[in-house]
Amino acid sequence: MHYVKNEIMATSDSPSPLTNIETLNMKAPNFLILMADQLAPQYTGAYGHQAAKTPNLDRLAERGCRFDACYTPYPQCAPARFSILSGQYASRIRAYDNAAEFSSAIPTICHHLAQFDYHSSLSGKMHFIGPDQLHGFSERLTTDIYPADYAFTPNWMDADERIDEWYHNMTSVHEAGPAQMTYQLEFDNDAGYQGIRKLYDYARNPNSGPFMMVVSFTHPHDPYVAQQKWWDLYDGVEIEPPKLTQQTVPLDPHSLRLLAGNHTVDSPPSEESIIDSRRAYFANTSYVDDWVGQFVDTLKATDLLDDTIVIFTADHGDMLGERGLWYKMNFFEHSARVPLIVAGRDVQPAEIPNVCSTLDLFPTLIELASDGRNESAGHDVSVDGRSLHELLTGGLDTTNFAISEYSAECTSHPMVMIRRDNLKYIHCESDPPMLFDLANDPDEVDNLASKETHQEVLKSFQDEVATRWDLEKLRQDIIADQKSRLLIHSAMKRDRSLSWEFQPLHDATQAYIRTHQNLEEMAERARYPKFPI
Repeated sequence: MHYVKNEIMATSDSPSPLTNIETLNMKAPNFLILMADQLAPQYTGAYGHQAAKTPNLDRLAERGCRFDACYTPYPQCAPARFSILSGQYASRIRAYDNAAEFSSAIPTICHHLAQFDYHSSLSGKMHFIGPDQLHGFSERLTTDIYPADYAFTPNWMDADERIDEWYHNMTSVHEAGPAQMTYQLEFDNDAGYQGIRKLYDYARNPNSGPFMMVVSFTHPHDPYVAQQKWWDLYDGVEIEPPKLTQQTVPLDPHSLRLLAGNHTVDSPPSEESIIDSRRAYFANTSYVDDWVGQFVDTLKATDLLDDTIVIFTADHGDMLGERGLWYKMNFFEHSARVPLIVAGRDVQPAEIPNVCSTLDLFPTLIELASDGRNESAGHDVSVDGRSLHELLTGGLDTTNFAISEYSAECTSHPMVMIRRDNLKYIHCESDPPMLFDLANDPDEVDNLASKETHQEVLKSFQDEVATRWDLEKLRQDIIADQKSRLLIHSAMKRDRSLSWEFQPLHDATQAYIRTHQNLEEMAERARYPKFPI
């Protein structure tokens, strides 16, 4: 069921089919997508933060395109990722929350790139929900960090109650600080190692087709605990407190719900814990940045860099105490904006002010993959994003538009955001509307929705929402879907044999030295570069 109404498809902001994708004369580019979790661009050196240390992202941005107004299609982990991979809004694909199943019937960018003979691999987090744990990836190198079942299902019939398994409370803030090892470090260390190992596999098989590899880290997502090495990197660095507090800004109904739902009201953080949380967040951002450097260095060492387009992004941001809010789940800039840096072959270095979305990656990759082709691949692609190819290659694109949706915890009605040019409109049927002019009010403290001077533009946005979405039908379908998932999850908790968790397959019989292999041939295959150099 499409909740975004079809008639909107004809507007200039809407998706257009990508047809007649052609076959390759020149070597198609490889794609290496490095994804952080819950990383707001405002907290990176690449986007101008004075305290954050991100030298590798800085260098990547210098030789590539840095998008300064890129938005998540959904400010929560799983729906954002499903939308990026499918190129479709979360409401279209029923990605309602962090426990919504990603249907196998929905084509992903992996399925489409397979038509061009791309091999796709995934290392790290993607938060797939349901029995399909591949969704078109040719190979998956690690398991996931979060459960693949319906554990995080909200219940809008009792919207004020917390989910049993949901951990977004103030513990992450109260207990912020250094540690030698955490489950997140274990996971990301494995994701990074397996990803670099796979790059060497690609390099040792130069006659194979092009590849798309996604390496997805869980840092700097809370808990705000950093390895001592990265914590010490910020010794003596002044960590500024949030610019805005819940006492200095007007609190809208959704902010109040988040403050209650995250236990900020009944367990307020101390000033010290707020600073420690921000320091750990910066430290974990530097940890991710170090992996970015390792991957770029590996591309250089394997002679893959010139043929690989490197993309760095995140699923959503983190409020990190701004307005008294933590984590994500809202449409304010620190939650809804994401980094997007693209560098590589034919990409012209630039700082791009255009409003865009990570939904736009799907059509962009398709166009980059099809450059130089002259025969039809025999399939069509229809997506909700637009290609950023013109912007990446120095062309002109005046579009300034993005949409984001939210329908999970701390609300009982779907929420939507429209960003067009300098204006951001936030709509929820249970709440007063919000309208901000980000050019004149980047901190989003002056809600123009109640100003007489902006009633015409407010009405225009409200009409657009009514045209794009059937929000009442969407709400009823979400509630019905939640009821089904809650029942199934109750049964699955009783019988763990029903688990959908991904089990990585590592065939030890083919690893390293085995009696059925010729040792010299095996050693030659594994060596990079080949002898003689």
